[in-house]
Amino acid sequence: MHHKNIKLTIKKQLKKKFPNWKRLTKKVKRQLAVEVLAEYAEKYDFSQKIEATKAELLGIETQCPDKGIIKLDEMAQFIEKVNGSKITKLCNYKRSPIYIEDEELRVVDNLIDDGIINRLLAYSGYTPAMRDIFPSNYLRAELLKAIKYPEISYRKFCKKEYMGLDRKENRVFMGLPLHKNKMITHNQLSTFRSSLTFVQQVNLLVYFLHHFYKSGLLGDCHLHAIDSTELANYCKVPLTSVKIKGKKIKIYNDIDCDCGARRNKRDKSSFVVGYRLHTLTAIDAKTGHSFPLVSLLAPANHHDSHFLSVLVPLAQAMGIDVKLITADEAYHDIDGSLFEETGAIVTTPPSKRVALPENVDADLGQVFCNDLCTTPMLHVGLEDQKHEYKCSTEPGACQHSSTCPQCRFVPVDRGLFQHIPYHTKQVKQAIDIRKNCERPFNLLKNQTGLENIRVRSQHATMARCTLSTIATLLLEMAGTRRKKKPQTKPQQLPMMEQNAA
Repeated sequence: MHHKNIKLTIKKQLKKKFPNWKRLTKKVKRQLAVEVLAEYAEKYDFSQKIEATKAELLGIETQCPDKGIIKLDEMAQFIEKVNGSKITKLCNYKRSPIYIEDEELRVVDNLIDDGIINRLLAYSGYTPAMRDIFPSNYLRAELLKAIKYPEISYRKFCKKEYMGLDRKENRVFMGLPLHKNKMITHNQLSTFRSSLTFVQQVNLLVYFLHHFYKSGLLGDCHLHAIDSTELANYCKVPLTSVKIKGKKIKIYNDIDCDCGARRNKRDKSSFVVGYRLHTLTAIDAKTGHSFPLVSLLAPANHHDSHFLSVLVPLAQAMGIDVKLITADEAYHDIDGSLFEETGAIVTTPPSKRVALPENVDADLGQVFCNDLCTTPMLHVGLEDQKHEYKCSTEPGACQHSSTCPQCRFVPVDRGLFQHIPYHTKQVKQAIDIRKNCERPFNLLKNQTGLENIRVRSQHATMARCTLSTIATLLLEMAGTRRKKKPQTKPQQLPMMEQNAA
C-alpha cells in the first residue's frame, strides 16, 4: 500500500502547488513530475503508518456518500415541494409539439422539469437573475449531444451546424431562443461539467431514476449486478516513472489516471492507461434486460475487489434497495463485512483455486458428515461465517448414529460455500444471468459516446459517465431503439418470485 500512498502524496502536492496544472505545457509538467517523484522516492519512510483513508488510496475520495443526497422515496416529495412553492402557476405551454418532431427528443423533453433541474444544480446564493443561460439549458445540451450526436466532438457540436438558428428542433430542446443568435460554447459546456459536484451528479441520477422506476420498465422482480469496464485516456506515455521495491510509480499528464491490466481483447493491448468504471446495474429477472443505476470512476490500476464496499453503500444512500448482487469472482464478500454492514448478499461463480472441503460432492454440492455417511445432510443456516448442516436421517435409521455428531460446520469460502451455497437453484440462475450486466457498458460506450473520452480530468470524466448513464436511461424510457422480439413466455427466477410475494 506504500506505493499507493506515495502516488497519493505526489498527486496532492502537484494539485496544491499547481492548481492550473492542465494549462501547463507537457515539457513543464514532465520537469515538475520528475523533481517531485525523485524527492519522494529518496526520502519516503516505509516504516511510517499510512494515515490516508481507503477512499483516498483508491482515488475515489470525492465519490463517497455524502450529505445532501436525495433518496428515491424523497424525490417525489422534493418535486412536489418545489412545484408547490411557486406562488404563480405560469403557463405550461411548450413549443416542443410544434418544433420537436423527433420522438426520442419529445419523450426526453417531457420528462425534464427545468425548475427541478435548476434547483438541484443551484449553488448557495444562486438566483435566476444571475444567469442568462440556466443549468437546465446546459444539461439539455449535454443530453442532446449524447443522444443524437455521440460520435462527434464537443467543439464540433457547439457550432451553427448543430446549434444555429436553422436548427429549430435542437434549439427548442435546449431552451435557446429562436429570435436570437445565442449559442452555447464548448468552454461553457466544459465549465458546466467541471462545476458539477458529485452530490449534484447523484441527485440528477436520482431524479431520472425516479422517472425510470415509475415507467415500469424494470418490473417488480429484479436483482442487481456489479461489473466494470475500462475507459482509456488520451495519455499513453507517462511523464516520468520510478520503480520502488518492485512497484512502478508512474505520473501521467492526467495526474489522476494510471495504468492497469485490460481484460483479454484480441484487437487491443493487455494494458490500458486511464480509468475503470465500476457500475451497479439492475437486471429484470423476467426479461433479462439490464439497466445502469450508479457508477464509481477509479484509476485503472486498482483491483475490482476494493469497490464493492463503496458502491453498495452509495446505492443505498440513493434509496436503491440492494439485496442480492451477482458479480464475477473479483467482487467477493469473503469476510462477510458487506453483508453485516449493508445486508446485501453477493454471489459469484465459485473460484477454482479454492480447495473442496472433505466429504463434499463437487457435482451436486451435497455435504456428508464423514467418510462412512451415505445420506446427504440438510442445510440449517449460516452463523459466524459458517454453514451449519444437520443429519437428515430418521432417528435410529442410521447404524452410525451413536458415533456420529450428526451435525457439521463448513466455513464460508470463495468456492461452493459462499453466503448462499452455489448449488442452490436460485443462485445458479442468478450467476447465469450475470452476463447481462455487460449490456449497459455497450450502450454507454457505443450509444452515448463514452468510448472516446476527450476530457482531461477524473472529475470531468465522472461527469461524462453520469450524463451518459442518464441518456441511456432516457433512451430506454423512450423505447425507440428497442428491438421488437416475438412474445415468448419469460423465465422468472424462483427467488425473485418469493421476494415479489
